Amino acid sequence: MTQAGPPGLRVRRLLARAALGWELLWPGAWPVLAVLGVFLLLALLGLPAFLPPWLHSLGLLAFAASLALVLRRAWQGWRIPDAQAAERRLERASGLSHRPLSVMADRPAGNDPLAMAIWQAHQARMAARIRQLRVGLPRPGLAARDKRALRAGTAVALIAAFGIAGDAAPERLRRAILPGFAKPEPAAAQRIEAWVTPPAYTGAPPIFLSASGGQATVPAGSRMQLTLSGRPGTAPELTGPAGTITLQGLDASSFAGELPLTAPARLTLRRDGAVLAEWSLALQADAPPLASFPEPPARAQRGLTLRIPWRAEDDWGVHSLRFELRLSARPEAPPLTQDIPLPPGTPRQARGIAAPDLSAHPWAGLPVRLSLTAQDGVGQVGASEPVEITLPERSFTHPVAQALVSIRRDLSLSPEARDTARRALEQLATAPDAFENDTTTALGLRVARNRLLQRRAGAVEEAQELLWDMALALEEGREGRTARALAQARQALREALQNAERQNQERANNDPARQQAERRIQDLREAIRRHLEAMAERLQRENAESLSELPQNRADQREINRRTERLREANRENRIPDAERELAELEEMLRNLEEGRQARGEDPERQQQRQRGQQQMGVVQDMLRRQGEMLDHGQRRIEAEEARRNQLRRSQGAQNPPPATQAVPQTAEARRQRALRRALGELMQQYGDLTGEVPQALGRADQAMREAQAALSEGGDARDPQSRAMRHLQEGGRQMAQQIQRQFGQQPGQGEGEGEPGDADLAGNTEEGAEGEGEGSEMGEGRDPLGRRARDVSGNADQGSDTRLPEEAEQMRSRRILDELRRRGAERERAAEELDYIERLLRRF
Repeated sequence: MTQAGPPGLRVRRLLARAALGWELLWPGAWPVLAVLGVFLLLALLGLPAFLPPWLHSLGLLAFAASLALVLRRAWQGWRIPDAQAAERRLERASGLSHRPLSVMADRPAGNDPLAMAIWQAHQARMAARIRQLRVGLPRPGLAARDKRALRAGTAVALIAAFGIAGDAAPERLRRAILPGFAKPEPAAAQRIEAWVTPPAYTGAPPIFLSASGGQATVPAGSRMQLTLSGRPGTAPELTGPAGTITLQGLDASSFAGELPLTAPARLTLRRDGAVLAEWSLALQADAPPLASFPEPPARAQRGLTLRIPWRAEDDWGVHSLRFELRLSARPEAPPLTQDIPLPPGTPRQARGIAAPDLSAHPWAGLPVRLSLTAQDGVGQVGASEPVEITLPERSFTHPVAQALVSIRRDLSLSPEARDTARRALEQLATAPDAFENDTTTALGLRVARNRLLQRRAGAVEEAQELLWDMALALEEGREGRTARALAQARQALREALQNAERQNQERANNDPARQQAERRIQDLREAIRRHLEAMAERLQRENAESLSELPQNRADQREINRRTERLREANRENRIPDAERELAELEEMLRNLEEGRQARGEDPERQQQRQRGQQQMGVVQDMLRRQGEMLDHGQRRIEAEEARRNQLRRSQGAQNPPPATQAVPQTAEARRQRALRRALGELMQQYGDLTGEVPQALGRADQAMREAQAALSEGGDARDPQSRAMRHLQEGGRQMAQQIQRQFGQQPGQGEGEGEPGDADLAGNTEEGAEGEGEGSEMGEGRDPLGRRARDVSGNADQGSDTRLPEEAEQMRSRRILDELRRRGAERERAAEELDYIERLLRRF
C-alpha cells in the first residue's frame, strides 16, 4: 500500500522540472544571445554601411557560422529533465535526506503484515517531512562562467545603441542584413512649418498652422512665419493680398519668410508653379479696455483720503490705469492725473480701491469731475463716465491760516483775479498781531504778493504753494515742523544702522555705512536740539513758564547728550545692535518728554478719565501676566507629576501614582484662579461705569477662568481654559484701548500711525503691573497709565521708581557678556544645541 503525497506535489514536480530545464538551457542560450547582441550593436551603430560589399558579406557569414556553432553546443547540452531529477531537486531545495519522495511510491517485496505495518509507519514519517516542499529559484551558474559580466555590458551597450539610432534603427538593420542589395535612399520629402506669433502685449502663445493649409483666427498685429526644408531647388513664394514675397534661403534646401498680418488674408505657398499649401487667416480685432466705478467714489470715513473704487478689464490685459480730476468751475484747466497700481502682470480683469490723499492740492474743498482711464498694450484707451465729487480738505483753526487757504482756493477758481488776492495778502500783512508777529510769515506774505505781481506762467502755482506752507506753519507752529524733522532724522538713522548691520552680516566692508550712520547721528542730535527749543518756546508762550521748568532743562540735555555719545561710540566700534538699542532708549526718552509736556495743557477732567481707563488697562495687563504665571506653574506641575509617575512605574511597577500629592497644590491654584476671576469681575464693573460698555472679550475671559477654576477644583487639567483666558484678556485689552481712544481722544503727543494706547504691552510684552495678590487692586502712586512704575522726567532712578539707568560698570559688564557670546557663537565646532541657544540670546539682546 502506497502513502499519498502532500497536496500540490504534482505542481511542484512540474515547477522543479521547469527550473531544471532553465538551468540546463540558459548556460547554452546566453552565448547565442551574446552573438546576436554583438551583431545588433554593430548594425545599430551603422558600422556595416562603411564596409565594402564583399567584406560585409564575409562578416555576415562569420556571424552566421558563429551563431550555428553556439546553437549546436546549446542543443547538445540540453535535455528534458525527468520526474526523478525533479524529485531530487525538490528534496535538495527542501533540505530533505534519504529520498522521502521515493519512499512514498515504493513498497516492501513481501506481504508480511509486520513488515507492512513498519513500512507504513516509515511512510507516515516521510510524509510528515515532505509537507513543506520548496522548489527554489533556478541557479544556472552564469556568474561562474561569465566572471567579467560581459552579458550585462552587452545589454547596456544595446540600450545605448537603440537610443543613438532612434528612428533610423529599422533602416540600419536592413542595410546590415542586405549588403550591396539595399536600394538608394529616397529623396527627402519637403517639410513645411508655419505659425503665427501674436503681438507681445497679448501674452498669447504662438498659433501653429497645418502644413497642408487651413483656416485660423489670429489677433490683429500678428506676424506669420514660414519655413520650408528638405529639398533643394528654387526659392518658394508666398502670395497674399499685399503681393508676393520670396522666401529667403537659409541653405541649399531650407527657406524661411515672415509676413505681417494687418488685414484678413488668403495666403498661398507656391514652388515652381505648384501650390504647396493655402491658409485663410481672419483677424481678431483688439477691443479697447473698459474702466468703471463699481461703487460711487466718496470721502473715506477716516482721514482725508478720497475713496475711489475702480474696475478695469481688457481682452488681452490692462497695462495702465489712472484717475483724472477736472475742476468743475474751470473745465479748461489742466487736469490732475495719478496712476493707480494694478496687480502684477497684465490682468484681463482687475478691481480694487484707490485712496489718494489730495488734501494738500489747491483744488481741495472744490467740486471736481472724477473719471478713470485705462490703457491696453496697443495704446487704446477706455474711459469711465465722469462723477461729480468734492475733494476732502483739511480744516484749519488759526484765523490767518484759514484766510490763506481761502485765498489759495479763490486763485484756483479764478487765476486771473491776482489783484484781489494780492490786496488780501497786503491786508493780512498790516495786522502782524494776527500771526503772532512771526517774521517768517511776514516775509512769506511779501514773497507771495510779489509772485502774484509777475505775469509769467507758473507764478500763481508758486504763490499757492507758498500760501499752503505758511498755513501749515501757522497751524502746526514751529514745534510741528521740528517734530517732523526729528521723525525724519530718527528714521534716517534707523535705516543707516540697518544698512550697517546688513553689511556686517554679509561680511562686507561697512566703513561707508558706519560713516553714513555717523552723519545721521549728528543730524539727529541737531534735530533734537531744535525740537526741544521749539517745545520750550511754546510752553513759555502758553504757560509763561520759566526756562528752568521747561523740558529742555540741564538734566534732560545732559542725559540726551550722554545717550547720543554712547550711540556714536557703539557705531564707531561697529556694535550695531548696541547702537540700535541706544537709539530705541533715546526715542523712548523723547516720547516721555513729549507726553509730559503735552499733558500740562490738557483738560484735567478728560485727562483724569483717560488715565483711569489706562490704569484699568494696566490692571488687565497685570491679570494677563498673573494668568501666564499660573499657566506656567500648571505646566511645570503636570510635567513633574508625569516624571514622578514614570519613575514609580519603573521602580515599583505601579500603574497610577497616589493622587493625594497633587490635591494640595491644585486646591491652592483653584483659590488663586478664583481670586483672579473675582478681580476681573470688579474691573469689568469699574470699566462699565467709566465707558458704559464692557468689551465682549473680557466676558469670554471670565467664562474661561470659570472653566479653569472648575478643572483645578476637580483635580483636572486647566491649561486649555487658562490659555483661552489669556487670549481673551489680550483681545479685551485691545478693545479697551480702542474704546478709550474713541471716547476720550488720543493721548496728547500720540499722533496717527503710532498705534493705540496699550497695544504694545497688551500684545504680549508682560511688563510689571500692579503688585499684590489682591483682586482688582488700584495701581497706586508712582505708576504710569499702563501700570508700570514711572520714571521721573529727568531720568533719575532714585525717586521711588524701580526703573533706573545702568551704571558704567554694568554697561561694561554687559558689553563683556555680549562679546563672550559672540566669541562662542563663532566657534562652529560647538554642539548644535549650544550654538542655537547662543544665536537666540544674541537675537534677543
